[in-house]
Amino acid sequence: MGHLRFVTGGESHGAALTAILDGMPAGLRVLREAIDEQLARRQRGYGRGDRMKIETDRVEVLSGLRFGETLGSPITLQVVNHDFANWTERMDPFEEPTGAKVTAVRPGHADLTGVLKYDRADARDILERSSARETTMRVAVGAVCRQLLAAMGVTVASHVTEIGGVTVDRTAIRDEDVGVTNSSDLNCCDPAAETRIKARIDEAKAAGDTLGGVFEVVVHGLPVGLGSHTQWDRRLDGRLAGAVMSIQAIKGVEIGAGFACAHLPGSEVHDEIHRGADGRPCRKTNRAGGLEGGMTNGETLVVRAAMKPIPTLMTPLQTVDLATGAAVSASKERSDACAVPAASVVGEAMVSFVLADAICTQFHADSMTDLTASLAAYRERLESRWMNR
Repeated sequence: MGHLRFVTGGESHGAALTAILDGMPAGLRVLREAIDEQLARRQRGYGRGDRMKIETDRVEVLSGLRFGETLGSPITLQVVNHDFANWTERMDPFEEPTGAKVTAVRPGHADLTGVLKYDRADARDILERSSARETTMRVAVGAVCRQLLAAMGVTVASHVTEIGGVTVDRTAIRDEDVGVTNSSDLNCCDPAAETRIKARIDEAKAAGDTLGGVFEVVVHGLPVGLGSHTQWDRRLDGRLAGAVMSIQAIKGVEIGAGFACAHLPGSEVHDEIHRGADGRPCRKTNRAGGLEGGMTNGETLVVRAAMKPIPTLMTPLQTVDLATGAAVSASKERSDACAVPAASVVGEAMVSFVLADAICTQFHADSMTDLTASLAAYRERLESRWMNR
């Protein structure tokens, strides 16, 4: 078990969304604006639906902070759903049910499996919680974690590399560009590709269809040796992959060269180790994506994720009505034509959580004073290996 943990609560059209983050060191300076900034980024993106025009997500902190500093106790975060005012009768915790049931379950969604597993007659009992609206609180948690990482000299950013089969020119984008040259509409670093992607999204939206894509998370400043090779559940690559794969609609995760490694010989995959001018080992390539043997190796961490198209289509697919058994068109919920840019922000949040946990697990982390000192001593030990060589 790691040092940090969090849980989220709330439904898409319920009164509010909540998260409890436990294990943060005492004494971390936390800015509300930094959390709200990440929440706003999650709401933006070309192809988003009308729901984001209703909500303006702002965090409320109900516990764990005092005068802008963490106390070491659980941090409770809340975001109010403004749309709840329009759904009160359909989402009331205690009154009798009102409104039509959702029985035309959507292919590709949690609707059918959730109804069967939890023995429900109305798929709304499932879709409200399985909705990606839940990621609001993951982003809020990640925003706190990235403030811890920033205090340790670690930066986390992302960019979209493909939507609907339209790809960016990856060779023209440097790792140091990511998080700096990104557009606000698509979180993309290639203006020419962005124009083509927007046209592709417009086509899909006009056809009542949806698009998926690929995003990449890039992390700088990590110390060597986070994670461990000694047990399967301590391998950092596995923990990162699981965290990113847990995001709604993510169907594939790769680190570094990822799946391309399966098609190449070892001589074209593994990063040769050289002695740098300062005497330290260095690599001229980073096909490992910053991880070797389940541990960070000091290079830039690169995690990539593939997102499937959102399963709510305005031109619905065929399904079965659970109430009648008849063949019908799937139900339509207010949705997005494309949410890959939003997913990239959630990806940053989940990567930030896993890395913050790895740091807090490996170093003494009851307080920021002890964590900073412990990490500094570790880095000094590593530095001493290469002095006078």
